[in-house]
Amino acid sequence: MLAILVPSIASNVNCLFVAQEEGKTRFKKRAKKGSELQVNSTSTELKYFKLSTTTAATNNFSPANKLGQGGFGSVYKGLLANGLEVAIKRLSRSSRQGTEEFKNEVMVIAMLQHRNLVKLLGYCTQDGEQILIYEYLPNKSLDSILFQIIVSTDETRRLLLDWRKRFDIIVGIARGILYLHQDSRLRIIHRDLKCSNILLDAEMNPKISDFGMAKIFEGNQTEDRTRRVVGTYGYMSPEYAVFGNFSVKSDVFSFGVMLLEIVSGKKNNRFYQRNPPLTLIGYVWELWREDKALEIVDPSLKELYHPREALKCIQIGLLCVQEDATDRPSMLAVVFMLSNETEIPSPEQPAFLFRKSDNNPDIALDVEDGQCSLNEVTITEIACR
Repeated sequence: MLAILVPSIASNVNCLFVAQEEGKTRFKKRAKKGSELQVNSTSTELKYFKLSTTTAATNNFSPANKLGQGGFGSVYKGLLANGLEVAIKRLSRSSRQGTEEFKNEVMVIAMLQHRNLVKLLGYCTQDGEQILIYEYLPNKSLDSILFQIIVSTDETRRLLLDWRKRFDIIVGIARGILYLHQDSRLRIIHRDLKCSNILLDAEMNPKISDFGMAKIFEGNQTEDRTRRVVGTYGYMSPEYAVFGNFSVKSDVFSFGVMLLEIVSGKKNNRFYQRNPPLTLIGYVWELWREDKALEIVDPSLKELYHPREALKCIQIGLLCVQEDATDRPSMLAVVFMLSNETEIPSPEQPAFLFRKSDNNPDIALDVEDGQCSLNEVTITEIACR
């Protein structure tokens, strides 16, 4: 069985995958004796699954059970022998970053427990496979519903995301990020927050997923720099996309983009006028300056929303996408502003107002040695601690 050793907060450790002759893998940790925490059924209830169990649950990874596909592999709906529905993430063997993503995701999620984070049930590393087993969330990802409502003629589908539900999703995402940044045993920077990484359970409660790019901060560390930038175009903060600097405020920027997308039902990586071509952030900012911010509210909501709440969300969203990271609020402040009637600062001009091209909207930036290039495949460089 795969033995997983994860770091305590007080110790500075290195995580390594050590290949075994049998084709399996295990985690190994270098640390002082006594500073280890064994992940087992008494701590996080993380379970090892045999490959035969996952293949049986998915009918040998049948295309009919496929829920989606990303840069690192595919996700399938599975049914275990005990009747439990699960989501099974099978990493692609051809992905150079598969091993890194796998170990990072296990290391991070195994330590986290929060109602707004997806729950990892177990893993499999048999016969060269790298598989993660999650709780199954029947309403799939937020973007699969959010960006289809406007073109849908099904009134029932529209009501899935009425204003009250959208506001609750916004607050739930904010609380999940606050837990990652401040309230968990580890300080986690997600680095790839976007609507497709927000999953919805049967009651439409949001759960943050996909921690393959996450970074663990220790002690009082609040920021870091990387030579290689990973993430999704349209959600990355300017200091991260251009200089590789990331911090809790990088996640705040991504949250601000998601907030504006949830309120408007529009994607940030699209044009919203021709001359000049504006991103969603730029479009919202122009309407805000003209005191017409409520015009951005998703038209599918018609008049069935609370103008004061919507305006508050738009204002908080603009604060989160300020160009200077120091001008963005913390997630603690965001949660407080969302949950209370309080005075909210006025935003200044945000970052990333314009677009030069509408080609290849869903791409990742790879920045190294000061050179910026656009790639269709996300490249990950992860250093566990």
